Amino acid sequence: MDARNFTFMFYGFAAAWLIVAIYVISLARRGARLKRELENVKQLVQAGHTAREEDIEHRVR
Repeated sequence: MDARNFTFMFYGFAAAWLIVAIYVISLARRGARLKRELENVKQLVQAGHTAREEDIEHRVR
């Protein structure tokens, strides 16, 4: 192989690793966003559960 082939091979590997890195970063960001969404849903469910308990207590009185 001559030097030109090695240059193209280097650029090919660099492009492949760049694509892999971008993909991994996007997965990490999606995971973080899903974690935040799950926490928001948990808070909404908890708030709804608390509101229903207060409503039941109000009806019993």
